[in-house]
Amino acid sequence: MSPSGSPQGKRPLATLLTRLAVLLGLLALGVLAPAPAQARPDDLAATGLHIADGRLLEANGNDFVMRGVNHAHTWYPGELQSLADIKALGANTVRVVLADGHRWSANSASDVANVVAQCKANRLICVLEVHDTTGYGEDSAAGTLDQAADYWIGLKDVLAGQEDYVVVNIGNEPWGNTNPDGWTAPTIAAIQKLRAAGLQHTIMVDAPNWGQDWQGVMRANAQSVYAADPTGNLIFSIHMYSVFDTAAEITDYLNAFVAAELPILIGEFGGPADQWGDPDEDTMMATARQLNLGYLAWSWSGNTDPILDLATDFDPARLSSWGQRVFNGANGIAQTAKEATVFGGGTPGDTQAPTAPGTPTASAVTATSAALTWTAATDNVGVAGYDVVRVSGGTESAVAASTTNGVTVTGLGASTSYTFAVYARDAAGNRSARSGTVAVTTSSAPATPCSVRYRVVGEWPGGFQGEILLGNPGTAAINGWKLVFAFADGQTVSNMWGGTPTQSGGTVTVAPASYTSTIPAGGSVTVGFIGAKGTTNTAPTAFTLNGSTCTTT
Repeated sequence: MSPSGSPQGKRPLATLLTRLAVLLGLLALGVLAPAPAQARPDDLAATGLHIADGRLLEANGNDFVMRGVNHAHTWYPGELQSLADIKALGANTVRVVLADGHRWSANSASDVANVVAQCKANRLICVLEVHDTTGYGEDSAAGTLDQAADYWIGLKDVLAGQEDYVVVNIGNEPWGNTNPDGWTAPTIAAIQKLRAAGLQHTIMVDAPNWGQDWQGVMRANAQSVYAADPTGNLIFSIHMYSVFDTAAEITDYLNAFVAAELPILIGEFGGPADQWGDPDEDTMMATARQLNLGYLAWSWSGNTDPILDLATDFDPARLSSWGQRVFNGANGIAQTAKEATVFGGGTPGDTQAPTAPGTPTASAVTATSAALTWTAATDNVGVAGYDVVRVSGGTESAVAASTTNGVTVTGLGASTSYTFAVYARDAAGNRSARSGTVAVTTSSAPATPCSVRYRVVGEWPGGFQGEILLGNPGTAAINGWKLVFAFADGQTVSNMWGGTPTQSGGTVTVAPASYTSTIPAGGSVTVGFIGAKGTTNTAPTAFTLNGSTCTTT
């Protein structure tokens, strides 16, 4: 991803026209052949996290599956509290954005050492990546993998001894869409340069095509790249955004690597639709769980276009719908993450399940949601989280997950009866008996078809940044919309994302962008803008959506 948070799946028209043919060609190739066994010199053997038989393992042989998010540290160095917040929501890994000084100011050795220390203090495996390489060959501002390798070698003293806790992601999305075949040789050279310098960490390499490999270069050359690492401790990272908008594309790509025993994870992925398409995040997360592959969602907070912010303004109490999906949804982090055993999580030999949680109670029941709380379970080692299920006759379906003894279940239908129960689980994967059940009947659909939360993100002399959170409290999706509001103090909108404005006097009319045109039932979309102002900046007080008055919050 770029610092603006815009998915780098952007492709010239010619490449868009060839995408289908290329992908069909990849499907015809079948799966990759298994990676040949190679003798590894003893003095280069991994001392911590390492690869064996296509799997990422800890030093003790425990299979470790990354479940976490990306955090934009280099642009927000004052937000290290985010690591504790990410951990509290259940993650076991964080991918940290760093810079080597080519495009953005380099993160110093002391800063990187502090990041690693904070990851360890919060019991998170730390994937460190250099972002300056993003889109090389197409973006003239991007740096090279060789420059990134030099940066890592300069941090050798900081990284030495951290092999149990740190994975080195050489460079983010290190090739654009221009001549992606050029990715292979520099990737091999960077790997070998790091190994020659004595780095023993597991190395992660990102795909070309802005990380999405839609032309199949990483897939076709994965064997030779893997073989170039004398330690064999290399893992491939595919970034999945709008290129991966069908289940077939996702499952075919991931299964090809698994069948070849080549280690892979989803190093970045997005769910919200954007101007290039609508990623199929449900299949990404479900397939990753089925194949026991890691995934790291983009991104915690701080995107200029906030549709991919998991948490609004770095506030863990204000998860976006995307954040709720990643952390608490089906196959999400809270439901599937297991802490690395190097921190004491998933204690080997732990076979004792937690006690059953208390029977949940319901509160704050609306037409589309209900808050559930329950008495916490206990465990001989520790409760890692809870799974909330809907019970219907003799069947169950997962509806939410949480690391605490409470969660809000969303996406419910109005005037509908539901029965819910809860399971507890520990870090070793042991699951408790089911709690008692609670019956909930949702209220009728609201009379008001929309809600609006307007806020000023920041102000400066003559200008400001505003944000409009447009909610749909109803039980059916809103497809297509027109939002109207008025400024009272002569403010004008100069730039907008998430929508297209027209302004007449103080009245602003907003049409949706392609990726915000649908507001899901019980969900919301965000529109942000830059405006000009005078000495006063009174917030609008009335909003209409498709002619109907919205409630303001």
